[in-house]
Amino acid sequence: MPPVGSSLEADLRSLGFDVRVADGAAAVAAALAALPTGDRVALVDHRFVGHVHSLRLALTDPRFPAAAVHGALTAQPEARSALLRAASALDDRYADALVGAQPAAPSWSVPVLPDTLAAGLEADGVAVHRPDLGVLVADVPADGPARTRAQAAVAATDDEAVRLRSAVKSRDGFFTTFCISPYSRYIARWCARRGFTPNQVTTASLLTALIAAACAATGTRPGFVAAGLLLIASFVLDCTDGQLARYSLQYSTLGAWLDATFDRAKEYAYYAGLALGAARGGEDVWALALGAMVLQTCRHVVDFSFNEANHDAQANTSPTAALSGRLDSVGWTVWARRMIILPIGERWALIAVLTALTTPRIVFVVLLIGCALAACYTTAGRVLRSVTRRASRTDRAAQALADLADSGSLAETVARFARVKGAVTAPVLALAGGVLLLTLLWWNSGGVWPPVVGAWLYVVFAGLAVASPLKGPLDWLVPPIFRAAEYVTILLLAARSDAPGALPAAFGLVAAVAYHHYDTVYRIRGGTGAPPHWLVRMTGGHEGRVLVVTLAALAQNPGFTTVLWVLTAYIALAVLIESVRFWVSSGAPAVHDETGEPA
Repeated sequence: MPPVGSSLEADLRSLGFDVRVADGAAAVAAALAALPTGDRVALVDHRFVGHVHSLRLALTDPRFPAAAVHGALTAQPEARSALLRAASALDDRYADALVGAQPAAPSWSVPVLPDTLAAGLEADGVAVHRPDLGVLVADVPADGPARTRAQAAVAATDDEAVRLRSAVKSRDGFFTTFCISPYSRYIARWCARRGFTPNQVTTASLLTALIAAACAATGTRPGFVAAGLLLIASFVLDCTDGQLARYSLQYSTLGAWLDATFDRAKEYAYYAGLALGAARGGEDVWALALGAMVLQTCRHVVDFSFNEANHDAQANTSPTAALSGRLDSVGWTVWARRMIILPIGERWALIAVLTALTTPRIVFVVLLIGCALAACYTTAGRVLRSVTRRASRTDRAAQALADLADSGSLAETVARFARVKGAVTAPVLALAGGVLLLTLLWWNSGGVWPPVVGAWLYVVFAGLAVASPLKGPLDWLVPPIFRAAEYVTILLLAARSDAPGALPAAFGLVAAVAYHHYDTVYRIRGGTGAPPHWLVRMTGGHEGRVLVVTLAALAQNPGFTTVLWVLTAYIALAVLIESVRFWVSSGAPAVHDETGEPA
């Protein structure tokens, strides 16, 4: 039993556990065997002294099969069998630690059962998460004076203040850190105390952004002002949902999917609202809206592709990386470098202010210039890191890049009959195919053959680029090159088409395809692999879609617009059905962005 005056049982019950006392190792094993196999279980040494939030971090986080701090251990259903094996193998050394009343002058230098079981789980191949407690206390005192000191340390630290601080990402953008998080964390706590879930807050953020887009679509100055204010409100809620998840440890697979997709849906829906609002005022800015979406999506693909290529790179050294580390040691350069890449906080603040004060055309022009500069900065730095480092990339990294490439049956057929080698051959071939395609489309004066020849050349070069494993130092550039070639092709063909409504239809098509690519990224990031390959083949792969859109553009008015909308509906339906099926399944990962990397 816990010592007199201990709040341990009450603390565990406040965390949702049905507390039972097991006297001895054999009783622990018997209790574990008797519990329903679908339940999470926790074992805590009766002498444990620590903050409630220490126990919360160790015992209630749903993302890990097992977790532990000193004196406390939890196991999810998938780790229960290993835990039972470890408990059954214990001997009687642990019985005295759990049986009997507290002596007058206790000496508690006996083994700590949860720590031993955690070691047994790891020996059995179960990964045991050990949360970073920082200043929080989690201890099993060895004697009475040590217990007094531990209790004093608990009293000296406000675990609720620590909990609030840890709800905020350790690394975020300047605008988010200084203009949103100082108060959004308290909104998160308010939501937690009233039973709101992160998913509900995420949905509220989406609805707020959609209302903002509708206000922008009115094309009036009051509508633009309301849209800017609501966009900031949506971003506050967007920060709050993640902080609520961290504050209350409410992570879920559905939440991972919502969090991974809604940010892009909100931003791109807002672009569409601005374009509709401009049209009400007699301006056509659909090409600018689509260009902003293309540029932002390609920026993200550069980030994802580079990170996956170097996720487990061996001998990862680079003078450029060393310089970056030195710059991060100087305070002002940290914030300058985070702001220059125009992360989501700065970007949305810029869009909101410009919407309220200027016109949609100015919003998109400034956004395109800012995002272009940010893209040049980040991509140049990553290229320098790649060419100056000595690294050997793994099969896992090569497979991730192949999945991100999104190659369909046509490119696979070419790759099957080709063998291309060379350290930088793959990105050069991908770039050559994209440049040839876009050049023939741009300089075409109305002929039929240049677009067709360009599309087929792109198919051939796309297949050659992925004919060998993508393990070269710059092979991470292949997926973003393919994304840029596909999206810009759609933009260029729609902009030069005489078919009415071609640009809005092209906007919808790129949005549907981009969703597929984001879905691929977050599945890979969660460790579950890319979407099934039949889906890639079903949607044509990037080269198949380029060929179809290029041939459709020859039809001109009004068939081109019709084909774009049909293709949009087909791809959106296919990828959404498969995506929803996966993200609500038991195999979906609880992926949340805890890296602090600004989006």
